Amino acid sequence: MLDKIIATLSSNQPRRFPSDFPEAAVLVPITREDCPQIILTRRAEHMKTHSGQVAFPGGMRDPSDQNLRDTALRETFEEVGVSPEKIEVVGGLNQVVSRHGIAVTPYVGIVDPEAELIPDPNELHSVFKAPVSFFLENEPDRLDKINFEQYRLQVPCWYYGDYEIWGVSAIILMDFFRVSFNRRIGSFTEDRD
Repeated sequence: MLDKIIATLSSNQPRRFPSDFPEAAVLVPITREDCPQIILTRRAEHMKTHSGQVAFPGGMRDPSDQNLRDTALRETFEEVGVSPEKIEVVGGLNQVVSRHGIAVTPYVGIVDPEAELIPDPNELHSVFKAPVSFFLENEPDRLDKINFEQYRLQVPCWYYGDYEIWGVSAIILMDFFRVSFNRRIGSFTEDRD
């Protein structure tokens, strides 16, 4: 399964929005094991945006970041304690624009399953892992309808234990499964005039 993820992502050509949105980047960390898992976070309740929501490690681009890939790696280290040297970035996914008007660029990185995950209490409530197979074997618990400019999406929502995975994180997962496994979950359409 991991070989398939790496092979498909390494040849993927992600879509980027031509815009002046502020930029952010996230990492979709996948563990290097026969049954790979996705590392996710739950944001702290005191955060100004997306408080208590499930997210990928990431954040806003800093002027010191050479590129958005560096942003994703820096933020992953700051939020969950995995250093950039311990992450093999294997590709990118389509850019997503959040409801706050931020262009989020996702990268997929492979990490050791034994990597110690230390959530930053200033930003995170917790860090957890969900098996890739969970998303492939289970239908979403619901589909949320989201409109953005001329785009219409039906975005999946999954419940994994006490965690609700929805919104931008689910949109990123939709693209991950489309690229890695040719699995369509939810829908994405564009209205053309």
